[in-house]
Amino acid sequence: MASYRKRGKIWRAELYRDGQRESASFPTKAEAVAWATQREQELIGGQLPESTVKQALRRYAREVSPTHKGEQWEIARLGLMERDPIALLRMDRLKASDLAAWRDRRLKAVSGASVAREMNLLKSLFEVARKEWGWLRTNPLVDVKRPASPPSRKRRITEDEIRRLTAGFGLSEGDAADTATQRTGLAFLFALETAMRAGEILGLQWRDVRPKFVILPKTKNGDSREVPLSKRARAILDALPGDIGPVFNVESQVRDALFRKVRDRCQIADLHFHDSRAEAIWRLSKKLDVMELARMIGHRDLRSLMIYYATSADELADQLG
Repeated sequence: MASYRKRGKIWRAELYRDGQRESASFPTKAEAVAWATQREQELIGGQLPESTVKQALRRYAREVSPTHKGEQWEIARLGLMERDPIALLRMDRLKASDLAAWRDRRLKAVSGASVAREMNLLKSLFEVARKEWGWLRTNPLVDVKRPASPPSRKRRITEDEIRRLTAGFGLSEGDAADTATQRTGLAFLFALETAMRAGEILGLQWRDVRPKFVILPKTKNGDSREVPLSKRARAILDALPGDIGPVFNVESQVRDALFRKVRDRCQIADLHFHDSRAEAIWRLSKKLDVMELARMIGHRDLRSLMIYYATSADELADQLG
């Protein structure tokens, strides 16, 4: 049996059945009643509720995305999906052909890699809807073919490009951190030394800096990681002011804009900030064995690192003596 209470401008629905209590808050009583009625049907285990994809997108954004590290990206993509015709379809009538049509529409607007990421998000949504909400009996995305993966970038960064960028960021006379442009340049040089991701660098806090390494409490794969620092990396940190808060003190959007501005002014083509990670991994592979490198950069699959150990047969013969 459901009960409803109004607190200020918010309506709260409370549902108690078979010893299980649930509640949720909504801006209107109608939404609260709709949620309680639907949830009660789910608990009874009867007919699937007549929920639309749009309702599923909104519920996932409200209840699930806030628990994920990529919350902002997920909510933005879920909102974009609401504007697609698929949002009007009922969840219990969703077919693989409907999702294939959605995939093909998206491929006309964005890259295959972007569509693949959005399909991962939808797969997660459908699994939650199937296992926890009782809105689906099967995941309709299982039988939909994913776009082909694009070839991985193999953009190397030359020493000449690094010198030009260093000058472009205003660091040719030595490390300085007076401006956001200079701190962006230092972040790029720091990435070349550590192989840390851009988000990891910008999210680095002074409390996690140690004399010879930095601590990343939570990385992309969910694990913590300790990243050893070269002498050059330690010198970059020494140039940055402060002892609390973010180390580089540059927001992601600002960093993106400043990096592109300096890159274009230096007339360097087809270079992204994240290319620094691949370049750093390549250089570190000449100093560390594959196990040491995997630990430093946080890779679980050693096979993904073998591209950086591409030594020719002649070089291997020389090493054998």
